[in-house]
Amino acid sequence: MPSPIKLSDDELAAIMTACQPLRPASRDGFVRAVAAALQGREVGPGTVHRAIVEAQRQHFDPPNFNGNAATGKWGRG
Repeated sequence: MPSPIKLSDDELAAIMTACQPLRPASRDGFVRAVAAALQGREVGPGTVHRAIVEAQRQHFDPPNFNGNAATGKWGRG
């Protein structure tokens, strides 16, 4: 079993804030990826940031805004 990771309030808030743009189904995997990246390392603001960036690359699924680009808000072209 991995040892607990000690985070400051600001570091935990950064991870939770980084979860917000993700789909709810992806958030658990994102937090697990951040925790795995931090395991066994000296934790600080920089290492937390790098772990967040890498995990977001793996778990962020951008929305497709081009699916119906020719149709206006009310179904008019």
